[in-house]
Amino acid sequence: MRPAGTVTTRLDRAVGAVVGSAAGDALGAPYEFGPAGQLSARGEEMRGGGGWDPGEATDDTQMAVLVGESLLEHGGLELPDVFGRFQRWAAGRPKDIDLQTEDVLTNGEPWDRAAALHFQINARAAGNGSLMRAATSAVYFAGAGREGTMEAARRIAALTHGDRAAWEGTAVLHELVRVALDGADPLAALPATLGAVHPDHRERYGRVLDPAWHPGLATEFNGAVWPCLGSAVWALRTTGEFAQAVRAAVDLGGDTDTVAAVTGTLAGARYGDHSIPGHWTAALHVPLPGFGDRVLDADDLRELARRLASAGPG
Repeated sequence: MRPAGTVTTRLDRAVGAVVGSAAGDALGAPYEFGPAGQLSARGEEMRGGGGWDPGEATDDTQMAVLVGESLLEHGGLELPDVFGRFQRWAAGRPKDIDLQTEDVLTNGEPWDRAAALHFQINARAAGNGSLMRAATSAVYFAGAGREGTMEAARRIAALTHGDRAAWEGTAVLHELVRVALDGADPLAALPATLGAVHPDHRERYGRVLDPAWHPGLATEFNGAVWPCLGSAVWALRTTGEFAQAVRAAVDLGGDTDTVAAVTGTLAGARYGDHSIPGHWTAALHVPLPGFGDRVLDADDLRELARRLASAGPG
């Protein structure tokens, strides 16, 4: 961890967002769908369990890597390519894949219709599956300004989620990361960010992002986009450093890997890569099903984040 009093650079924060998301994902994976307080009760970190090896990242980070690599290879957002990478990954039989995302990627419809068709048939698509993978795109589009980064988030989210609620939550996360990378307080930016949310969804996001809200007030399981984002912001608001925030997210129980991944994105963007515990990143690794035997480690993620930070617009 970075010594006290050392200045955190923008690049360090960008790397922190990507590595922090992956670290939160891997820390929370063994506790997924369990009760609250498991991490504290067990007292073990990055030890694996629940079918996950120690330090193994889940679909959250795997999909984030695919988004980031597509952005770099195409010099910007090429939605059919991102969707194609997702399909190849899904065909590689990952250990964990959201049922909605799996249906969208395997229903045989083209990239610009698959998610909309799923939503039309099921009338439910407000899961946190587009939120969980947003760290890499948030870093890449941070130089595009509020409007640019939020719109990019919506377009990427819409590849798998037909409900605009998921688009708006991902857009909020993008914007909060942009603010944090600029060295400002993302919590202070919430009112302005909410002003840029689609009017149909502004009130609901306003409730879960209000300083008085806490996860005990959630009206849905935290696998839904609203309480997931609200819980991540709560964890950032009620703690004072990276590890505290991510541990608090995991101890909420439920969709622990994703809530912790989103929290890690925000906390990493705020506190920087050097705030992430070394014993977390030492074990961290990201398999990529469908892409041969590729496995990324923490240094690979750092390099990916550096390239994203330097290659994005602005």
